[in-house]
Amino acid sequence: MKMSSALEQAFNAQVTLEMQASIVYRQLAIELDNMDLPGMASWLREQAEEEVVHANKFIDHMLDRDNHPRIGAIAAPTVDVETVHDAFTAAYQHEQKVSEAIRTLYRTAEQEGDLDSRPLLDWFLTEQIEEEATVSTILSHLEIIKDDGPGLLRLDNELGQRPTQSA
Repeated sequence: MKMSSALEQAFNAQVTLEMQASIVYRQLAIELDNMDLPGMASWLREQAEEEVVHANKFIDHMLDRDNHPRIGAIAAPTVDVETVHDAFTAAYQHEQKVSEAIRTLYRTAEQEGDLDSRPLLDWFLTEQIEEEATVSTILSHLEIIKDDGPGLLRLDNELGQRPTQSA
């Protein structure tokens, strides 16, 4: 069943936001690479790839329903990062933005009476809880570590162990 025009537009906005999230994470990875923290940079690069996977889930859902996915304009990210904590705070804030966008998309699907979007949106609601919790935990660890060099290097090593996936 084809989506309504309003829902198609909302899904396209979400595709654009997921692609933007990928670029934000990539910029954050660059910032941490610049700080000589390759493990954290690798974690953020992997997160960037995961955001592309998320965009593809929306794109595939739309294509399966004979809708036309479109990626909208994406501005270059503006991230002001001076510390590792800054980078992960920016990541957390972006995850919160994406979570709210998913909730809004869910409400739009409900208003449009689109039951076929529910399984996908339910998956994303659960995913966003996990995404926010993961970054929140990293922030908690950074608050404990503060400026402790060995602690930062241990966390860098730990985050660098994240398995990689392909978009």
